[in-house]
Amino acid sequence: MSESAPLAPGLYLVATPIGNLEDITLRALRVLRSCDRIACEDTRQTQKLLNHFGIETRTVSYHLHNEQSRAEELIADLRNGARIAVVSDAGTPGIADPGVEVVQAAIAAGISVYPIPGASAALSALIASGLDTEQFTFRGFLPSKSGERKSLLEIVKTEMSNGHRATQIFYETPHRIADALADIEAIFSASHRITLARELTKLHEEFLRGTVVSVRAEIEKREAVRGEMVLLLSGDLDASTQNASEKQSIADEIRSLMERDHLDEKEALKRVAKNRSLGKSEVYREWQRSKR
Repeated sequence: MSESAPLAPGLYLVATPIGNLEDITLRALRVLRSCDRIACEDTRQTQKLLNHFGIETRTVSYHLHNEQSRAEELIADLRNGARIAVVSDAGTPGIADPGVEVVQAAIAAGISVYPIPGASAALSALIASGLDTEQFTFRGFLPSKSGERKSLLEIVKTEMSNGHRATQIFYETPHRIADALADIEAIFSASHRITLARELTKLHEEFLRGTVVSVRAEIEKREAVRGEMVLLLSGDLDASTQNASEKQSIADEIRSLMERDHLDEKEALKRVAKNRSLGKSEVYREWQRSKR
């Protein structure tokens, strides 16, 4: 798409700044000015951006609660040759934000979809984290409930034990971060390496790098913690965690899940079988032997 060419019909996924307005691209500005309509996660939030750059394109809401119905409307317009941009409140649409539904519908309808790259909180945090960038896994927001969060972290640790040593990237909220760090310390170890990135590209941007216990101590001594956060876990298990994971018996893991996560016996057996890539009957036999 050259700068002088008119905007072609289709769906445009436009990344917007996650904080610093200077991070918007020239191409993004041209698309937002030239399209017929901008579908926004929050029209009020996007309007601030448009006003700053003097863009008068009409906006329409496109968020979690109307994603399906609005996608149908947008596809109808796109079939008639419209040029529609999709934006989230900040960052890249479709990444832990609305966008996937309309993209899938557009592709199914044979409509052109154009990514307009730009700011991404996950990637910005990763490249400045000091952790491995060759392999990484983005998992979105951690579960809000401790039991579900620990279950996910157990799966991640098992993957690492089996050789999948990718840096893990999560989004987290200020009111849950202390509890999340406590759960990570419980599942991994106090010495597991992490990075917490806060308020990226904004005035109070901050990176806390170190062990879980050191970052947790820093967070817990503050009266208040504000701002959007990206939490990254090293994909390398330290020796003590690796050895503990290898030494834990099937029976011990089942008991741990039943006591810590309050799973019943059947669910704990299924979880262990999945974590260890074993047959459920094999896990059941080992469990029965441990009770003799």
